[in-house]
Amino acid sequence: MEKRKKTALESGALIAVVAAILVALNALSALGLYGRKDVTRAEKYTLSKGSGSLLRSMKQELVVDAYVTKGLPKLDAFVRDLRDLLQEYKNAGGGKFDYAIIEPKDDDTKKKAKDAGLVEQPFGETSDTDDKAAVTQGFMGLVLKYGEQQDVIKFLPPDRSDGLEFWISNKIREIRDKGDDIHHKVGVLTGDDSLKLTDPDLVPHNIGKYSIQQIVTQNFPFYTFVDVDLKGGDSEVPDDLDGLIVTQPGKDLTEKELRRIDQFVMKGKALAVVASAVNLKANDATMSAKLDLHGLDKLLDGYGVDVDKDVIIDLWRHVRFIVPTMGRIGTAEIPQILNVQDGPVPSGADAFVDTSFPALFRMEDMAVPFASSLSLKTDKQPGAKMQVVMRSSPAAVHLTGETVDLEVGQKWASKLKGQQQRQYAIAADVEGTLKSAFPEGDKQGVDAPAQSAKPARIFVLASSQFFANPLARAGNGPDMGQYGAMMPSLGGDENLLMLAGPYAQQFVTPAILVFKNMLDWLSGDTDLLAVSAKIQSDPNLVYGDKVKISVDETEEQLRKQEQDIRTARKDQQRNIELFLIFGIPVLFAAYGLLRWRTRTTAREAVSLA
Repeated sequence: MEKRKKTALESGALIAVVAAILVALNALSALGLYGRKDVTRAEKYTLSKGSGSLLRSMKQELVVDAYVTKGLPKLDAFVRDLRDLLQEYKNAGGGKFDYAIIEPKDDDTKKKAKDAGLVEQPFGETSDTDDKAAVTQGFMGLVLKYGEQQDVIKFLPPDRSDGLEFWISNKIREIRDKGDDIHHKVGVLTGDDSLKLTDPDLVPHNIGKYSIQQIVTQNFPFYTFVDVDLKGGDSEVPDDLDGLIVTQPGKDLTEKELRRIDQFVMKGKALAVVASAVNLKANDATMSAKLDLHGLDKLLDGYGVDVDKDVIIDLWRHVRFIVPTMGRIGTAEIPQILNVQDGPVPSGADAFVDTSFPALFRMEDMAVPFASSLSLKTDKQPGAKMQVVMRSSPAAVHLTGETVDLEVGQKWASKLKGQQQRQYAIAADVEGTLKSAFPEGDKQGVDAPAQSAKPARIFVLASSQFFANPLARAGNGPDMGQYGAMMPSLGGDENLLMLAGPYAQQFVTPAILVFKNMLDWLSGDTDLLAVSAKIQSDPNLVYGDKVKISVDETEEQLRKQEQDIRTARKDQQRNIELFLIFGIPVLFAAYGLLRWRTRTTAREAVSLA
């Protein structure tokens, strides 16, 4: 009896201590004195280091007034997440950030919110248990004040809080740059009939006319784009540019123009080339491609990046769509557009994408249209770090020649039967003290040193239409002016436009994020790369699947392997689910029985004095 009383007293004391600790922790949490560890890959639940660095770089204090509406469970949860995030901004701001949560309930406060530029919205929520719905009216936006500058985020959708840091940090960056007179200017090579970043080819024209430069300018106005026309080499690339972008050229670049680009790089600047050997005309549904690098190979080869005059066809990792056809669901497969994913790779193969590289930071699923293969020649640039940052799958082949038929809908498996399959590099990065791409020959009046004055950077993505929707570009009809506004699909290809919509839904956002990350890389401002990753959807779980590919396998055999993997994955997911539901409770029960038997045996072994 004494032993039982002692045990009961000890147990009661332990429970009291644990309860006191929990009460103390909750009290500290209520005072804002708490911390948490975020182990998600994209730091989804904590403030990114880049946001903290951005705040500490400010020369003035930033004050944020958050106008919110409460009263519905969905709104209350969103406001709680918003308050927690703003508190993390304050904790990381080093005294340069403050905020206030304001719930407009009177006319004066509502007028103040409207005068600041916020939009009053209706909010509704339905019950999961009955058919009742609740509706309220109010605000959900931010007013940012930085010195004499003021800006707003007019509306924050309370349906989802992921991506919240992305929009807030980029708005902070925008108002900081205005207040501190910071400018980021990026040049875009023009005057060579190149594929333009302003071409409205992201979606079918019957949906709208949007270009990637237009979207980035609207959402990230701290970047200024400058058209650079070299005028045959008579003009230099302006010195005040952070970097230069070269897209798919439409005609040959002269050696003098190439020397002007090299002259810019030798000043320690950054160059991004997003182009391949695959040239396709707009509004051409036949997709008849001409293979020509238009002189870019002369420039890039000098930097140690050898781009081949070919096009990559990937029989395994390519774009696939589920599309309705004649009342049924069908699959459209486009091997000429690579689908580069971050994940498990076949044994003996290299990673498909280096997600640590700034322009591709945490990008897990991208479409790479009409890619050419490349290789690195390290002996050309001994003072630089050179690395491949994107590859095809090992089931890819390359086509050469003067022209290639890339029309959608071909039976590629039979067409390419017998050709050797292997993995190809399609993007590379070169950084360091670079040697000139033109160390010899007639300088043609272009003065450039033998090597860069300071470390320079070059990014090559060998894809001709990465920043466009290739299906919309080929499927859209020609611009008909005012008649096109009334009949936007006039002259277009219906089949391609039907595929262009799903392509836009799945791959346009990653292309925009790569473009934005590339601009950060060009300007040397990469602090907010982790913030950009937060706007992406959560990736699917990966269970370490391995695909064994031989050079003789057909598309049907590869598809069977993938089906076997999907079946095995479902079985593994089911087994994990069953283990979590039943296995863990059984283990706890077994442990309890073992402890009970151990204690019973120990009591029986005690001899009474």
